[in-house]
Amino acid sequence: MIKEFVGRTEQEAINNAIDTLHIEREDFDVEVIEREKKGLFKKGNVKIRIHVAIEEEPSPLNAFVEEKRETAETVPNDEFDQKIKEFLETVISKMGYSGTADISKHEDGKVYFNIESDSSNIVIGRKGKNLDAIQMVANVYGGKLDSDYRVIVDCENYRIRHEEQIVRNAYKVAQIVKKTGRSRLLEPMNPFERRLVHTTLSDVTGIETKSEGEGIFKHVSLFSSKTGK
Repeated sequence: MIKEFVGRTEQEAINNAIDTLHIEREDFDVEVIEREKKGLFKKGNVKIRIHVAIEEEPSPLNAFVEEKRETAETVPNDEFDQKIKEFLETVISKMGYSGTADISKHEDGKVYFNIESDSSNIVIGRKGKNLDAIQMVANVYGGKLDSDYRVIVDCENYRIRHEEQIVRNAYKVAQIVKKTGRSRLLEPMNPFERRLVHTTLSDVTGIETKSEGEGIFKHVSLFSSKTGK
């Protein structure tokens, strides 16, 4: 995939790419294609072209991706669905943006909603923080309506893409640990993300994982089972 971004500096253009595509810096290569000249004391904008590699993944990841892409049959909205829909659309409106929220599926006591908005980048936020906040308040509200349901909120399939990225990174770091024999710490993650890493690497020979730290967000430590460190 190739995209072009503009910024006052090369770093600002790179940050714009990261915020827009919701990917990490190490996931793409940068090519500066234009440096606009303004004058002696004022610099012009920088235009970059980024190259995101789409690689063939190991078979365990392919199986995971295919499983996550499977869609369940959509069911008609009931009163709970309708009230959550109205609540989500009101939240987006209160944020100052337009958007719609539609139910995508029911599954294991969870109701999945997808938000469509021209301001999806802001709705999602840096590393999904805005989307997580919207989901949290939706569950607080939903819990007062019916505590048997949990609300999952997504926008532009961000959550699936984010989970795929976590899995890719977990496999990548696991290979480094196996090669060097040295333990590595992943970035802080919430309980769901940590479970995803533990499950993903549970069948990888020679690798063990454990959560470290305090609070909700903890690091996952990967280490060689040969050394136990």
